[in-house]
Amino acid sequence: MINMKQAKPLLGTVITLEIVDNTADQQALDKVFSYFNYVEERFSVFKPESEISLINQNKIKSENYSADMKTVFRLAEQTKEETCGYFNIRANDGKINPSGLVKGWAIYGAAKLLDELGFKNFYVNGGGDIETRGKNNEGRPWSVGIENPFNREQIIKVVYLSNLGIATSGNYLRGQHIYDPFERQKEITEIVSLSVIGPNVYEADRFATAAFAMGKRGIEFIAGLPGFEGYLIDATGQATFTGGFEKYLTE
Repeated sequence: MINMKQAKPLLGTVITLEIVDNTADQQALDKVFSYFNYVEERFSVFKPESEISLINQNKIKSENYSADMKTVFRLAEQTKEETCGYFNIRANDGKINPSGLVKGWAIYGAAKLLDELGFKNFYVNGGGDIETRGKNNEGRPWSVGIENPFNREQIIKVVYLSNLGIATSGNYLRGQHIYDPFERQKEITEIVSLSVIGPNVYEADRFATAAFAMGKRGIEFIAGLPGFEGYLIDATGQATFTGGFEKYLTE
């Protein structure tokens, strides 16, 4: 079985692909990285010529938004409704920043591209937000480490996933970049990390972002979502997890 793995800096993080398949080749990896390049050029708020930046500069009218931009805006509005307003892509400065949804959406899109190419065993990792398919090169579920937010060299839990997604939200790595939209001036300090396992990384990512904005109540929100499990670490280092989370701790 051929095992191909490659990583590149994209979307403000490192994108890592690993394919375990006899037909895996560099062309397949290149297609996926080209897709991520496309997403970055369209959605990066750090690129002044990206579509989202031009929208924030009022240089593109809504009727001229790209199909993918319209899709992301629609999904963001749907998520806002499903989270009682805790997911909101309008930043404190009034500009639109869909990053809390786009990364998971893009990783899931990359996985669907690999599905279409016929691959059955792979993972796509974007800075710890991961979509898994099938098994690893040892024929086992993919193992994913949840890092200690107080010591990133330490893994505190390992979960085993196949055909599922996981995403982690937190302020410990990038500082305060997730806010409670109802108290925008108040920093979230009572929790530091919230990892969510869901049916795919897009779903896990969007709900992890919203749940983190809820503070300690976020783990209760995740517990109420069918098909989702969560693992929260508060500012004292105390962990709280949902009822079905432990089933992912064994292969």
